[in-house]
Amino acid sequence: MSRFSTAIRAAAIAAIALSGTVAVSAPAYAKTVMVGGAPMSPTKNIVQNAANSKDHTTLVAAVKAAGLVDTLSGPGPFTVFAPTNEAFAKLPAGTVETLVMPANKAKLTSILTYHVIPGRISAADIMAAAKKMNGVVEYKTVEGESLKFQVMGKKIWIIDSKGDKARVTIPNVYQSNGVIHVIDTVLLPG
Repeated sequence: MSRFSTAIRAAAIAAIALSGTVAVSAPAYAKTVMVGGAPMSPTKNIVQNAANSKDHTTLVAAVKAAGLVDTLSGPGPFTVFAPTNEAFAKLPAGTVETLVMPANKAKLTSILTYHVIPGRISAADIMAAAKKMNGVVEYKTVEGESLKFQVMGKKIWIIDSKGDKARVTIPNVYQSNGVIHVIDTVLLPG
């Protein structure tokens, strides 16, 4: 069993223990949001929706190369910070092509799981938590390291372990198994 699957299973067990239930659908107030020219239906899972976004073809290819399709199609819930194709294009030339090679699967998995937090965390949840912590809050990723979230006005910035920042460009894209927040930069673990 992979470290990602183990971490997700542990998070799911903790969620069940705390709440007594498992969230398997988007909140009733969730609406269809357009991302990458396609409707993101709250009745579809993360992978089904991401596969329809023309802005996330690189992310979908990376998820497939890392073998995470089944996991991210599972019940979750997951909060995914989804870099766009333009975000991946900011990486040095050849980085994506190298990462999707079978020999680099572990590194790719580490990068992708650094963009996933167990549970369904809305932009409002992040903002409320940051407000209590003087504008910055940390959440532990499935990869194991934490990301910092800085709220400035109505904007949410994510700071990785190297100090690089990504901005949430489209928040609260609800899925049947979690929520996606579209971001403009790929985050890298330490």
